[in-house]
Amino acid sequence: MKIHMGLDVGSTTVKLVIINENYEILFQEYTRHRSDIEETTKNVLKQAYDSHPEFKNSDCTIMVTGSGGMYVEDNLSIEFIQEVVAGTTAIKKYIPNADVCIELGGEDSKITYLKGNVEQRMNSICAGGTGAFIDQMAALLKTDASGLNELAKDYKKIFSIASRCGVYAKTDIQALINQGAIKEDMAVSVFQSVVNQTISNLACGRPIEGNIVFLGGPLYFLSELRNRFITTLDDGVNTFYSPENAQVFVALGAAIASMDEEVVKYEDLLNRSYDKKQEIDDELILEPLFKNENEKEEFYENHKKSNVKFKNLDEVQGNLYLGIDAGSTTSKIVVIDEDCNIVYDFYANNQGNPLDLVKEQLSVIYSKLNDNQKIASSGITGYGEDFIKQALSVDFGEVETIAHLTAARYFDPDVDFVLDIGGQDMKAMHVNDGIIDSIQLNEACSSGCGSFIETFAHSLNLSVQEFQQKALESENPVDLGSRCTVFMNSKVKQAQKEGASVSDIAAGLCYSVIKNAIQKVIKLRDPSKLGEHIVVQGGTFYGDAILRAFEKITGKVPTRPNISGLMGAMGMALIAKEKSTGYSTILSEDELEKFEYTQEQAECKYCSNHCKLTINKFANGKKFVTGNRCERGAGISLDKKDKLPNMYDYKNKRLFGYKSISEDKARATVGLPRVLNMYENYPFWHTFFTNLGYRVVLSSKSSREIYEKGISSITSETCCYPAKLVHGHIEDLLEKNVDMIFYPSVFFEKQEYDKANNHINCPVVTGYPEVIKNNVDGLKNTKYFNPFISFQDKNKLKTRLIDELKELGLSDKDISNSVDRAWDELEKYRKDVKVEGKKALSKIREMGKKAIVLAGRPYHIDSEINHGIPELITSLGLGVLSEDSIIDYDDDVDSDLRVLDQWVYHSRLYRAAEIVGNSEDLEMVQLNSFGCGIDAVTTDQVNEILSAKGKIYTVLKIDEISNLGAVKIRIRSLIQALE
Repeated sequence: MKIHMGLDVGSTTVKLVIINENYEILFQEYTRHRSDIEETTKNVLKQAYDSHPEFKNSDCTIMVTGSGGMYVEDNLSIEFIQEVVAGTTAIKKYIPNADVCIELGGEDSKITYLKGNVEQRMNSICAGGTGAFIDQMAALLKTDASGLNELAKDYKKIFSIASRCGVYAKTDIQALINQGAIKEDMAVSVFQSVVNQTISNLACGRPIEGNIVFLGGPLYFLSELRNRFITTLDDGVNTFYSPENAQVFVALGAAIASMDEEVVKYEDLLNRSYDKKQEIDDELILEPLFKNENEKEEFYENHKKSNVKFKNLDEVQGNLYLGIDAGSTTSKIVVIDEDCNIVYDFYANNQGNPLDLVKEQLSVIYSKLNDNQKIASSGITGYGEDFIKQALSVDFGEVETIAHLTAARYFDPDVDFVLDIGGQDMKAMHVNDGIIDSIQLNEACSSGCGSFIETFAHSLNLSVQEFQQKALESENPVDLGSRCTVFMNSKVKQAQKEGASVSDIAAGLCYSVIKNAIQKVIKLRDPSKLGEHIVVQGGTFYGDAILRAFEKITGKVPTRPNISGLMGAMGMALIAKEKSTGYSTILSEDELEKFEYTQEQAECKYCSNHCKLTINKFANGKKFVTGNRCERGAGISLDKKDKLPNMYDYKNKRLFGYKSISEDKARATVGLPRVLNMYENYPFWHTFFTNLGYRVVLSSKSSREIYEKGISSITSETCCYPAKLVHGHIEDLLEKNVDMIFYPSVFFEKQEYDKANNHINCPVVTGYPEVIKNNVDGLKNTKYFNPFISFQDKNKLKTRLIDELKELGLSDKDISNSVDRAWDELEKYRKDVKVEGKKALSKIREMGKKAIVLAGRPYHIDSEINHGIPELITSLGLGVLSEDSIIDYDDDVDSDLRVLDQWVYHSRLYRAAEIVGNSEDLEMVQLNSFGCGIDAVTTDQVNEILSAKGKIYTVLKIDEISNLGAVKIRIRSLIQALE
């Protein structure tokens, strides 16, 4: 008998397919290798041999493919076939009419175009949106991938989840858990995030259309994931195929391709051994954490002093103070007595339900109290603060940074730098005279946090404690860099193949955590400049290996409290003690026994945002609402006189408040997309076309739905979210059946400041109309104008528009008159903004409040782009001004700029920063979109201007993810620092 075998060794699984000469499948297997490729491959080949007697003494051909295939090729002397070729071979045989193949694996995702230019696109720098990503999200919801699939079948609404980072997405999920979102909705949201990641980051503008095939384990086993792809891609024309053996399809292709290979005996194949071991390059070997026993003894001696005192609860009497830290993945509780001794502590994973866990622990505490003890005051911090504070009537809430600083100062009153590494967030706080003067948080990636270590410990079948203990034993730590958490699995596997021990890998990963903190979060070139009084904390620092890696990299000996994982709770206990009135509002033991709550889903109707709300109702009549962007969604009604000014809201309404002429009176309809340069020039274009007799049709308000309409034509995974939104707005206008779309390329704006070097628009703002013209297929059947123009000279603008619009049959005189009117209207709009800005500032000062100048680009007033940050700021008691509402054309920067002042939006930032620096009641927060290259210049320059004036600089990095947890920490920390 002659058989043909295909072996697919992927990042997380091994697949084997055996066929006969008639292409009939005789055997197939799909199994996880758990980083042990060698043993799993042997077992799979043996399993097939033992289960089919006819395979004995058979001749066979074999080929191997997949990311781990080359390792098998070298050791078993099997021919390797590239997986695109293998997959395409199977598709051509079994699905010859396929146009596009979408394949998801353990750590990779691929789109293969089979018609026209055969091309494969594959993830490169991030493994978000792959099988491992799905596994991690499922684990967070206390289920597995198939359980996630079952949950998704009963969803009611879809949330925005970050798929750009496999670990960072946990923050979004955790925030939803803490806000009381239901698991069904979170499950489907995970699947939708995978879809968005795959399409926007891989298709990059090439349409996914025709006959679409789904391959790979996740798409084979998870029906709801397939359904999300179908819902997103279905335009009524596409057809979708999911082969019955999709999970092993690439291995099947390898089996078919092997038919022309040299024949071997199956028994001979089984007897081949893995004897070719690679060696680790000496350059990738790091210093051991301890060179000798003397270093180890000195280390332990240094860290004996950072101990808090513990007492048994039954040893103390009187008032007790409760501190709660409802963190991203864990909940921590500390109870202290009058002398700050810890009499009760608790630290555990919150199991996706922090409220129930805290309630349970509070019951335990009550059961231990005697008649001479009472909880006199309580406080809470962390991601679950608002929800749990409302539910259990906790006395005080505080932002995490202040809670952690309070605890850090308890151990070192002179602390000048605090590094806190938690489950999936990392905070670095620089302290000056006891005040936090700058905060840095990980914002784009969570490699290097507690989850990072936990993930790898589990992949090696170790607990986190065992993992760190192994690291201390390492003699040759492996340099693993500091990359995407999910992707780094590949580096670990490679190190294993090259003979690295578990202890060497563990030590290398501990180094990676600290490198990530120093290089990516704190961004220090010289670690020795961290400070002289350093406190390190967070659950990750419970491990001596992480602490020692910090010492080795920075050359500093920090204070590591023996309660490093409880510091947030300890800080809140100290704050509760300081603020105590002697009577606590926290639920009593009797009230706790009767406590229960229900959840309802609703949609807010107060404005056009239509926020999707989760309403948590408690037995005591209180309720907690999540999902709302403003106080109205939470049921809070403010009198007009009490409402803080919000210039972002004013600008949005003023900008797009123009009325269009009726269709029956119009010459034709012209579509204007609500994007990028339109946020600067819309008053001009609306007035211009209306005066010419056109009915102006504006694209709908930005939303997640608008974004998803255009993801298939997005050409770059790294461009900013405001640019990515343009595609959806153009699709929206096409659906509105306008007669033409007008979206100009504005190279120069009007020069506003004589001292500015130039007045150029951002390259993305200028060039994106061209990107749209070349990538949105629907424009082939619609008249589309995107002239390159300048707003510097009105007469030249007239000439340009006369030339560009001549095919519309408009007279030169009509165009000229319309430009005059539009020019005046644009000036009027800009003056109105400044007048309203002065009125807003006056009102804020009358109310005795402070204001945030929320500085960014014109399009940052789009609520889908700013995700409700202006409303968050006003809810915290601060007015919101925009940078263009506080400056005049004669404002200038006192100090010399270090950068070339050539970008018109940036010129406003610098002048606004100067005004803020000279004002006691103004602070600046800069909005910065991920993917904005030139803002790397502005952020440094604005920081220098503000720092020179003694002001705190805060920058908020925003993209398509709407979770405001980190943003709220930054704003609240700023408020605390000001106080």
